[in-house]
Amino acid sequence: MTTTFQTAEAGGTHETDVIVVGAGPCGLFNVFELGLLDLKAHLVDILDRPGGQCAELYPEKPIYDIPALPVVTGQELTDRLLEQIAPFDPVFHLNQMAVALEKLDDGRWQLKTDGGTTLIAPVIVISAGGGSFQPKKPPIAGIEDYEDRSVFYAVRKMEQFRGKRLVIAGGGDSALDWTLNLQPLAEHVTLIHRRPDFRAAPDSVNKMMALKDAGKLDFVVGQISRLEGEGGQLSGVVVGTDAGEQTIATDCLLPFYGLTMKLGPVAEFGLNLHENLIPVDTEKFETSTPGIFAVGDINWYPGKLKLILSGFHEAALMSQAAFRICRPDAKLRFQYTTSSTQLQKRLGVK
Repeated sequence: MTTTFQTAEAGGTHETDVIVVGAGPCGLFNVFELGLLDLKAHLVDILDRPGGQCAELYPEKPIYDIPALPVVTGQELTDRLLEQIAPFDPVFHLNQMAVALEKLDDGRWQLKTDGGTTLIAPVIVISAGGGSFQPKKPPIAGIEDYEDRSVFYAVRKMEQFRGKRLVIAGGGDSALDWTLNLQPLAEHVTLIHRRPDFRAAPDSVNKMMALKDAGKLDFVVGQISRLEGEGGQLSGVVVGTDAGEQTIATDCLLPFYGLTMKLGPVAEFGLNLHENLIPVDTEKFETSTPGIFAVGDINWYPGKLKLILSGFHEAALMSQAAFRICRPDAKLRFQYTTSSTQLQKRLGVK
């Protein structure tokens, strides 16, 4: 199943009803529950695709506790949720981290990302799982001097790598995907992995090896030991291999060594925290700050269970409260999708 979704370029200002921070399963189901109430949503996620942990860490791992689905993989669940929310046209701001939040004079919230995007809405929903994903940095001395200038842990704009000599390091889906996507743009691509076996999709590995055999990219088995360059600009990476050290000339290094989760900038949003989680009430799943809600693994309340289905339940109740904030003069009518022609129209049911 392939479901398309609307993404926005980084930068600019967008106004909407609800900003959802985190595009994992609970964040996606937020969009569905909000959409039933005719509330529009924009989502922000540090990853380059929707799905959160499910899509990034275990896309092929079976999940057995989703209602009505005896078994579903992380990617299949993501695809089904994207298909379900498609009628509501959510807008995704991917490869971006929410870094600043402030309340405007008109009572709405203004959220800014590290990609220069500004989002404005009366309601914020934090659905960031255990926090934001942070890249695992390779233990290479002095790598900080090159970060964001010639060492990048994410691809925000492919065009910036056009005509560059690239070294991509890693053996997972991200490393293989970006090797394939950037190869047509770059002057040259070298993929480095510490062993000849990969954790990536077999099809991606086969495509990479075909490009290697055709002389269109290089693949080196080894580990990066040090960097060469000055003023933040790489000139080469030194790789240790079974045959000894070799230096690969490069303009940019893209290490994809996996992700770790941290609460990140959300911790600076002024919310009360409980052991790095966000306490909420169990009526609306609102935080200590009116207008800011938290659903999914990021929140805490007595009896909390860190299950996807719990997050789905929280999203439903949160959406009812969000409606009252976004549409204070409108009457909230509880309706069932099975019998409401209004809801069926919003869902595109014929």
